[in-house]
Amino acid sequence: MSDSQTAAVPDGVPSDARSDAHGEAYNPALLHHFATEEQQRDSASLGMWIFLATEVMFFGGLFCAYLIYRGWYFGDFGAASKSIDATLGASNTAVLICSSLTVVLAIWAAQTARRTLMIGMLILTMLFGLTFLGIKGIEYKQKFEEHHVPGKSFSFDHVPIPGHPDQFANPDHAQIFFSLYFIMTGLHALHMIIGLGLFAWLLWMAWKGRFTPEYHTPLEIGGLYWHFVDIVWIYLFPLLYLIDRHP
Repeated sequence: MSDSQTAAVPDGVPSDARSDAHGEAYNPALLHHFATEEQQRDSASLGMWIFLATEVMFFGGLFCAYLIYRGWYFGDFGAASKSIDATLGASNTAVLICSSLTVVLAIWAAQTARRTLMIGMLILTMLFGLTFLGIKGIEYKQKFEEHHVPGKSFSFDHVPIPGHPDQFANPDHAQIFFSLYFIMTGLHALHMIIGLGLFAWLLWMAWKGRFTPEYHTPLEIGGLYWHFVDIVWIYLFPLLYLIDRHP
């Protein structure tokens, strides 16, 4: 920018009201290494999709291991699955579906300049996330009390295989199920905790009025992450909780 162009910007004018050399409004959210706001938004979205692709591969390996063992020890996995409270799992599924809705509403509120609604939806999303973790804590507590946590204290003796009351589950095979159960649900819960930290930051930014109809990219990126975590649970719930539960 030349000296004459620099001098054309009067002192004391707010940064978001200034213009560049072409007379376009200056956006303080636009980072210096991006030419336009659209380019910055597209780059952020691409980065998040690449990250989510690595997450798909990460969870995909666990799903493959689970499905292989489930094919080998279906009856034992069915017996172990029936010891998990499916009502708690269904409740958590409903909670996460509701949280995805509130995320969408928060983004819509940002796009339509409804700041109060946006803040309210972000708070609700976090409350749903905390509710999910609370229910999961109750579920884990039950497993500890029943000695279904893999290790020296693990116990799963004389548990009939669903549909075969005269056959009992192999405790070693059941322990494989619970190992995968705690690994997969534990990693999912860790992603939920990270998501809550992310949404706490988004809530703070929304409270400060940083998001507008023109700039709300962080909300969209955070929403992508949250929806991914929800989708992972949509797969975990039937795979872990609903094995061989028919009469």
